[in-house]
Amino acid sequence: MNYFLIALIWTGYCALHSYLISIKFTQLMKRSLKSYYAFYRLLYVLISTVLLIPVIKYTAPLQSEVIIYYHPPWSYVRYTLLICTLLIFFKTFLFEYDSLAFMGIRQLMNFWNKKTINQEEGIKKTGLLGIVRHPMYLATLLFLWCQTSRLSDIVVNSVLTVYIIIGTLLEERKLVLEFGASYEEYKKEVPMLIPFSRFKHL
Repeated sequence: MNYFLIALIWTGYCALHSYLISIKFTQLMKRSLKSYYAFYRLLYVLISTVLLIPVIKYTAPLQSEVIIYYHPPWSYVRYTLLICTLLIFFKTFLFEYDSLAFMGIRQLMNFWNKKTINQEEGIKKTGLLGIVRHPMYLATLLFLWCQTSRLSDIVVNSVLTVYIIIGTLLEERKLVLEFGASYEEYKKEVPMLIPFSRFKHL
């Protein structure tokens, strides 16, 4: 089995996924689309989803040796972590993030209603967002490594882990540009990915 090809495919997807939402590309889209840039987030979500399907379909059927398997009592720890990660993910997505904006729907609503988003009022520091700046990314990392994993899964999870960390750092740059000093202050107060860490960049 060509694990290098698996890593290459997932790296390519992650690179494209990141580029399409990068500062450089989104600024280009803003200049090109002008007010119709409100449609871009939804288009980005759709493109990302459609492109992910063949990547998963290629990787999923591949057979390889199971490398990580959780036996009791670690299996109980695993299930507990999985439940926690799902709770974190859904609580953040549904109650702490603007899920409509995440999907690109809020932008369309604002477009039709001729409204703009006040970025300075958009930072939330309560709940999970008062413990870690990117709880959904933290939950995703925990979810990836709490699975019974084949060698191919480890390759994919390693690529995704690197991507999430790099992507989070790049997103931090975007958030500083969008929210300015208020986000810089938020960075000083709350860790990036590791709850209760003394090192706020982690």
